[in-house]
Amino acid sequence: MTPTRTVLEERVASAAPAEAKPLARRRLLASCADQPGIVAAVSRLLHDAGANIIQSDQYSSDPFGGTFFLRMEFAGTDHVVEGLAERFGAVAERFGMTWRFGNPAVPKRVAILVSKQDHCLQDLLYRWRRNELEAEVVLVASNHADHREAVEAQGLPFHHIPVANPAEKPEAERQLLELLDGTCDLVVLARYMQILSGDFLRLVGVPVINIHHSFLPAFAGAGPYARARERGVKLIGATAHYVTEDLDEGPIIEQDVNRVSHCHDVGALTRLGADVERTVLARAVGWHCEDRVLRHGNTTVVF
Repeated sequence: MTPTRTVLEERVASAAPAEAKPLARRRLLASCADQPGIVAAVSRLLHDAGANIIQSDQYSSDPFGGTFFLRMEFAGTDHVVEGLAERFGAVAERFGMTWRFGNPAVPKRVAILVSKQDHCLQDLLYRWRRNELEAEVVLVASNHADHREAVEAQGLPFHHIPVANPAEKPEAERQLLELLDGTCDLVVLARYMQILSGDFLRLVGVPVINIHHSFLPAFAGAGPYARARERGVKLIGATAHYVTEDLDEGPIIEQDVNRVSHCHDVGALTRLGADVERTVLARAVGWHCEDRVLRHGNTTVVF
């Protein structure tokens, strides 16, 4: 005998709301010369399109003649968000904006380059496994073979591209470019102890983030902990920055420090510094992947 529902059960079922379809989210990052009406125009467009603003951050370098920066996150139906980029073009043209939309549902593909020291690599892989990074690590490449087993144990491809001497660097960079072409949205130098050429940076086609084991601009280049010890510093730090042709002078994303004393030798400084390096790099990578960093000349605005 087929069971039947009571009248009360039928009324409850008919009154229950249909399960709501999750809304699509997008992020808007924009910058332009500061002027009245920017936020109003953007908000009006989103409102008229049927999108709802979830979070909004803005900054002006100077209200009179400065540069305006905006990061907005909004939600709407698939139909709403898919048509917004075209409609936003008119607002962007009106204010002379540089702008882009980001999609939180599509994690950025990250390629990691590393040399012998693996503390930053291991930290990024740990955070990636725990879904603490809004990113998808797609590969690891190194000029040393040391980390193959550890990386492949995570189910990731490992590529050994040696650079035994300076004469091999052009061929190594050619192999790296071939490996990275179309596979990633961001390259992370997790203590990759090779200087990338200007040609490589122009051809790779995606941002490159480096961690430098110094509180830049102090002690740029090689051996910063030894030079810090010689100088008798009381603070050591690390700097995550975008890579440019000018060594260790790209736009800074994040920095942090540890307090030290005359009792710390170079080995102790290096161990303490490693803790700062991995946390600073992880923050920078996370913020970039969450579309929180806007570049402005040789500086950044981080929301």
